[in-house]
Amino acid sequence: MFAHGDRLTRRDLELITDERRRYELVDGTLLVSPSPRPLHQRVVARLLTALTPLCPADCEVLPAPLDVVLDDHTVLIPDVVVGRRDTFTERALVGVPVLAVEVVSPSSRHIDLYLKPARLAAAGCPFYWVVDPRVPSLSCFRLEGDTYVLAAEGRDDEPVTLTEPYALTLRAADLISPH
Repeated sequence: MFAHGDRLTRRDLELITDERRRYELVDGTLLVSPSPRPLHQRVVARLLTALTPLCPADCEVLPAPLDVVLDDHTVLIPDVVVGRRDTFTERALVGVPVLAVEVVSPSSRHIDLYLKPARLAAAGCPFYWVVDPRVPSLSCFRLEGDTYVLAAEGRDDEPVTLTEPYALTLRAADLISPH
């Protein structure tokens, strides 16, 4: 479909019609991920339930798959994204999100813990959260300068209390609970 060695662009990504996988771009390199599992989607649903009522009117909370276009060669799909309403187009969030959340899967661990936060920090995304449902744990990072620093963290039933970007308390165990 694409010439070998070419740096891919956002336009190339839009030509892919396979909906069984996630396709993202990092510096023009294609990343392919399998469809998420039920535990992963349960965490996403619980996060949406917790964040949506707290979302200010000028922002919106949305789940994947939703393209976040950082530049012509970097298009990410966070599991949950909070963005300002004026950054959403008909196809994507174009620009920097307020918050990006990744739910770690065995196949995406390195990408979620290193690659995506590096690109989001370089773009200026102020908040990045990581949920590891297998521990379970929730790690919330805040951008300081050009690096994320740990703002709050909790495992199992330990409460994670935040004041930004929203005032809320979450527990990792609640995010994975089937009830």
